[in-house]
Amino acid sequence: MLFVPDSNGDKAALYSPLALAFVGDAVYELYVRTRLIAEGNAPASALHKRASGYVRAQAQAASACAVLDLLSEDETAIYKRGRNAKSPTVPKNAKLTDYRRATGLEALLGYLYLKGESERLDEVMGLAFEAVREAEK
Repeated sequence: MLFVPDSNGDKAALYSPLALAFVGDAVYELYVRTRLIAEGNAPASALHKRASGYVRAQAQAASACAVLDLLSEDETAIYKRGRNAKSPTVPKNAKLTDYRRATGLEALLGYLYLKGESERLDEVMGLAFEAVREAEK
């Protein structure tokens, strides 16, 4: 696990939803890259192309839908805060609904990371990753 600034998790829910999403985006990207490299060595360009399929808003939105029913009440509240946050940026290559769902998922991941809940984070990320993999088939 990477450095966690607030390992006791007391302040994780106090961060803005977009700050949580900022961290969650990096957590998601690192998880995807780590999973892909664990599946076998490949040229960096091929790995980047495969990772892009997982980290785009549409894929993250599908991941969010796959895990939503499995979230606790607190986790659902964090997801909704992220989903409903008004971002200063407008998605270029994504539907607004997908972009907002992706932001909600990223906020949840950032929250779990900052709380130091590595087992739960790994569980949610595993489900999210597999949801995208299944959608690719």
